[in-house]
Amino acid sequence: MWSRCGWRRRMRPRRPIAYAITASDNDTPVVRIYDDIGPDWAGGVSANSFAKDLAALGKVDALNVRINSEGGDVFDANAIYNELERHPATVTVDIDGMALSAASVIAMAGNRIRMAENAVLMIHNPWTVRAGDAQEFRDTAGILDKVKTTLVGAYRKRTGKSDDEVSRLMDAESWYTADEAKAAGFVHEVVGRLAIAAAFDRSRFHAIPEWVKGRFAQQVIATPRLNESRLRLRRLKALWR
Repeated sequence: MWSRCGWRRRMRPRRPIAYAITASDNDTPVVRIYDDIGPDWAGGVSANSFAKDLAALGKVDALNVRINSEGGDVFDANAIYNELERHPATVTVDIDGMALSAASVIAMAGNRIRMAENAVLMIHNPWTVRAGDAQEFRDTAGILDKVKTTLVGAYRKRTGKSDDEVSRLMDAESWYTADEAKAAGFVHEVVGRLAIAAAFDRSRFHAIPEWVKGRFAQQVIATPRLNESRLRLRRLKALWR
């Protein structure tokens, strides 16, 4: 098992991540989360960076969060969700391409949630990579169950569904088109198609529908490519799933 600091020093300098908070023409700051959710050392959008950048905006009345992400670290996602929930501004979330896994949790923080006609939303159970004896695996399973309850709460609050219903949807790894997401209560509005694509790592998910595979197979990869170190890390994780 590597240490975070030591492993980070051996990495090549990473490309800038697809994340930024910028001003728009109508003075509403725009937050773009177009990358994995997770710690900076792994090249993701960390809760720590997000919180600092959000605080640096000062007092604003409105905030636009645009998402195109496969997901990532559930603890960072929960922290980002809570930062947006607590923020006094009116938060509008736009799902531009994908809001999968942990990224879908962040999307639930919007006062108004819009989803592009050709976008995809997915919810599932949290998972992790673990090494150890049987007791350690039992302990980890208990932690995952507790983490799941925090995610269930975010989806329940948005959709009005019961905890049991949300839990079953997460167990099934549920994928939604924009119209389906609206019908299920995850988003408020479906907007026009956007020319957004993303690097889509199928090894991270268990039950990808054929329509999702086909949709992304026909799109051009537009987000920055993952560097070699991050790809190796993902392959290692896939072996332990």
